[in-house]
Amino acid sequence: MIIAVDAMGGDYAPHEIVKGALKAAEEYKIGIALIGKKEILHVLTARHTKKLDITIVDAPDVISDEESPIEAVTKKPNASIPVGIQLVNQGKAQAFVSAGSTGAVFFCSFMILGRVGGIERPAIGSIVDLNITNPFLLIDCGANPNCKPRHLLQFARMGDIYAREIFQIPSPRVALLNNGAEENKGNQLARETYPVLKASGLNFVGNIEANSLSAGKVDVVVTDGFTGNIMLKTLEGMGDTFLKLRNVGQMLSRASHGQSRAELFDAGMSSLMKRIDYREAGGACLLGLNGTVIIAHGRSQAKALKNAIGAAKRSVDRGVAEIIQQADFSEPEVPVTANGGT
Repeated sequence: MIIAVDAMGGDYAPHEIVKGALKAAEEYKIGIALIGKKEILHVLTARHTKKLDITIVDAPDVISDEESPIEAVTKKPNASIPVGIQLVNQGKAQAFVSAGSTGAVFFCSFMILGRVGGIERPAIGSIVDLNITNPFLLIDCGANPNCKPRHLLQFARMGDIYAREIFQIPSPRVALLNNGAEENKGNQLARETYPVLKASGLNFVGNIEANSLSAGKVDVVVTDGFTGNIMLKTLEGMGDTFLKLRNVGQMLSRASHGQSRAELFDAGMSSLMKRIDYREAGGACLLGLNGTVIIAHGRSQAKALKNAIGAAKRSVDRGVAEIIQQADFSEPEVPVTANGGT
């Protein structure tokens, strides 16, 4: 297996990206194709190429977050993102991982790999680990801010496949993120989507409110990309806040109660932080394309990047993209009408 990695994307590229890729190659026993400026990458990998399966693919251009994704991809075909995705399209790599511009990765993947038949809009799915024994997949996390019920149905079916293969759950529980548990709650999109999911043949368990997400009641949470992205960034902000609280708590505990109390406090906070830390999950999967693409966090350092490559490896091992390609995404024959309610 060869995983193509965008060595130039992200806040800490290329040093931390290369460091994480080297760790992944060693730990997962896979080949890594590092995409970027070859002069720099040769220097960073010189001591490791003999004992690890590392290949360097030259990509002299870099796409920044500030650039328009469409213009950047069009004007910079030799940038690390399009070059890496082309490797997947040509069968020279089984997956692509990038911590670079999410918009550029999404647009380039869509244009080069193409979407699966029956899928109108690829979606970003991210594993959220609020419950230590029952993580769930949140889909969509930002690719599609404006959706219709049929789009959420497609997200639900892709999420169901992902949860079955990655979580190894025979019949994943699928829920619709809403502001109430009742069937007639929510905005127009939520009210119209509910009967569609109910008739889909999925294990649809109804609406779920945000304050119930940590209860371990569901395996796939479906929403539009606008709401999903806000939720994901809220969790990210919580993680940053807990990190600051832990550091303050350590100082106070050590000052007033000694080392043992500080270690107990740190253990509790660390357990919670680990479950909502983007570095643990590594990256989000871009589902609905003819290939495996993982979008890592822009602040990814070595650990996060290594875990993102691990997520790519699991998706390839389980054949998630291929199973989605073979799935039926036709709409159930139900009237799509608002049920009323607010």
